Amino acid sequence: MSVTAPWWRSAVIYQVYIRSFADGNGDGVGDIAGLRSRLPYLKALGVDALWINPWYKSPMADHGYDVADFREIDPLFGTVAEAEQLIEEAHRHGLRVIPDIVPNHTSDQHAWFQAALAAGPGSPERERYVFRPGRGPDGAEPPNDWVSCFGGPAWTRLPDGEWYLHLFAPQQPDLNWEHPDVRAEFESILRFWFSRGVDGFRIDVAHGLVKDPELPDLPPRREPAVLGPLVARDHPEERPRQHVEHPHWDRDEVHEIYRAWRRVADEFPGDRSFVAEAWADAPERLAAYVRPNGLHTAFNFDFLMSSWNAKDLRAVIDDSLAMLGAVGAPATWVLSNHDVMRHTSRYGRRTVRRWVAGETYRPEGPLDLELGTRRARAAALLMLALPGGAYIYQGEELGLPEVEDLPEAVLQDPVWERSGHTDRGRDGCRVPIPWSGRIAPFGFSPENASAAPWLPQPADWSRLSVQAQTADETSMLELYRSALRVRREHPALGDGSLSWLDAPTGVLAFGRAPGFVCVVNLSDQAHALPDHTSVLLASGPVEGGVLPADHAAWLAV
Repeated sequence: MSVTAPWWRSAVIYQVYIRSFADGNGDGVGDIAGLRSRLPYLKALGVDALWINPWYKSPMADHGYDVADFREIDPLFGTVAEAEQLIEEAHRHGLRVIPDIVPNHTSDQHAWFQAALAAGPGSPERERYVFRPGRGPDGAEPPNDWVSCFGGPAWTRLPDGEWYLHLFAPQQPDLNWEHPDVRAEFESILRFWFSRGVDGFRIDVAHGLVKDPELPDLPPRREPAVLGPLVARDHPEERPRQHVEHPHWDRDEVHEIYRAWRRVADEFPGDRSFVAEAWADAPERLAAYVRPNGLHTAFNFDFLMSSWNAKDLRAVIDDSLAMLGAVGAPATWVLSNHDVMRHTSRYGRRTVRRWVAGETYRPEGPLDLELGTRRARAAALLMLALPGGAYIYQGEELGLPEVEDLPEAVLQDPVWERSGHTDRGRDGCRVPIPWSGRIAPFGFSPENASAAPWLPQPADWSRLSVQAQTADETSMLELYRSALRVRREHPALGDGSLSWLDAPTGVLAFGRAPGFVCVVNLSDQAHALPDHTSVLLASGPVEGGVLPADHAAWLAV
């Protein structure tokens, strides 16, 4: 008797940045009502599940990643009853639902933190967070030299003299995960939402949570402020990377927490699962998160951060499959998300280098959107042909570019203020997506909307709307629809393995059994396709058995 593999081993999951997906009530901000209205679109697109960025009650200092109540939906988005309706309707469409969970910190408006402020130094209430006296004769210096991921110090001093830790914005105080109340509370939160039908959670800053109890200064050779979306990773030629113990990132003790979470998930039927946003400095460190009895999957940021280079990409793919396969976990692949420049714009530069550790990503040279779109189409076929699962960030199926010219007056990402207006932050990849029509808001909001979208949309996005691209066989949207249909139907695709094929320099070619070959030409010249019986799908015109530069093809063999 065959055993069906868990759904999450090969799922294609669509990321919904809820405030920018669809506005149901006309206030200019996406919401649950808007998402519910677009479920048929997502079903027809061919994805398996939705990952929804935080929808919990929040003052929105960091657009929902500052949570004031994990058991309430923010009124901006709807209600718990509406969330339950969404989950039920999504399930009827065959779509699973995976909300975000934010365990590293809360909002400063959370009841626990407000109680800690009121109770004062030395109180039990403050033990749930990381409060410390300052250094120096009058305690006027921070307890250590840790820095915030959003810029500036990671400590804020209160009028009573104590300092509290916030590895992100001051409105996001870090929890103390050594405290039993914190561990018990989050297990209770997981059960609250699992009992309402959610199919899993994406864990924000999964490599965080645990801090060295001594709170030492950072090592002399400083690590990046965060192993995460605002910085980058090292060059592939520097592999293998050596792990350096960090006082607050990727500490071994974090895995005990996730083993307990796995036990909670296993209490519920239906293969409930977790995906970790875990940034690690060595492949084996990432694999530790997805060992048996740990989390199920983890994002593959090395793939996202790779250059447009065949040798680099192959090394990332090999490392990922070996690293995760060694612990029995599937790989996941992702090209964009709500924290990074959209890949159509990253690839739209003649030089697309691998990101360097400790460095905010900045594009090199002018944008060639035609080039970026061509490469993005090829990258989509590469990603969806690889073994394991994949993530699609809303709008990438439309070929949306980064909005790089948002007026400074509309920027809302806390990175903009915390960096002293030197880093524009992540708003450019969060602009509301276009659905229909010739003028803004392009169907994002209803016709009688009382407010404009919370971030302005470029005037030329009418050509990129769902309506404009539907039934256009040359469009990015129809390419994604076709790729997801073939992926769903072809027995070689999804979870499994691959075998590399001989290919010219600058070309990636691999086979998957039975009868499938993917070829991606990352060179600057055309190359002949390998022997095949038919072309299942190509990112652009393929004539005479020749694959042009920056193109990809799926072949039947």
